Amino acid sequence: MSTFWSLWIIILTVTNLVLLLWILFANRKRAVVGEESTEAKTTGHEYDGIEEYDNPLPRWWFYMFLLTFIFSAVYLVIYPGLGAYKGIAWKDTGAWTSVGELRGDQAKAETIYAETYGVYSKMPIEDLARNPDALKMGFRLFLNNCAVCHGSDGGGNPGFPNLTDKDWLYGGTPDKILETLNHGRKAAMPAWSALLGEKGIAETTEYVLSLSGAEHDAAKAVAGKKHFEVNCVACHGVDGKGNQLLGAPNLTDDIWLYGGEAATIRQTLRHGRNGVMPAQKDLLKQDRIHLLAAYVYSLSLDDNN
Repeated sequence: MSTFWSLWIIILTVTNLVLLLWILFANRKRAVVGEESTEAKTTGHEYDGIEEYDNPLPRWWFYMFLLTFIFSAVYLVIYPGLGAYKGIAWKDTGAWTSVGELRGDQAKAETIYAETYGVYSKMPIEDLARNPDALKMGFRLFLNNCAVCHGSDGGGNPGFPNLTDKDWLYGGTPDKILETLNHGRKAAMPAWSALLGEKGIAETTEYVLSLSGAEHDAAKAVAGKKHFEVNCVACHGVDGKGNQLLGAPNLTDDIWLYGGEAATIRQTLRHGRNGVMPAQKDLLKQDRIHLLAAYVYSLSLDDNN
């Protein structure tokens, strides 16, 4: 902060305090008047025939205001509040700052939580996925960080995978789940409208529908297969079963990320999809991610379905 603005804040703050204190004492010097006085002044407020006298504050109220000024002066000496003034040393930690206070509270919290989370941080995810206490903690982490997209039950939403089935875009092993949580994922389904045109989009859609056994136009599906073999097999495979290394979904089952209706598939082919799973490694500590991975892994276990 520059010297000018520091002085500006100091002068403004002190001037306001002095003026308020003057008003308080000036009001205190006024005489108390009552009904017996013919010179009684009122504030002008009247309700149901009752008027309010313009009298000074009661003594107890006056002293309470006086205490607030004393408190303010002490506060401004100990803590930063006057421009660039940093306050006096506090508890052997140097001048007080809000950032320092936050860091101190965070350090205390980490010490406490390290005992709680540390118990599970070295345990295999497969074991934690069947540990009731660990799953309770993982569930709370999931609600705070994942439920907004995947739903509170992990059942997913359009564009956000269902975590309770066994259909994994990038793999459902503990290592793969940890990789997804730590580094995030970004889909890269390109738009095909410019290359295929509306006719090619319609034909490819019918072929994609046929892969999962859905109702489709057989004649268009034959033509669509040629488009698929030229443009889609690199990611989805010749058989359409996808590739977890690329995050390309399996098109032969009845599980759809954005929907399996013909109109939705056409939209996907026209405009592509670029869903993003945000990385959590900079948001959550590793012991939390470890528990969260265990909870996500547990959602698709057979004994939980």
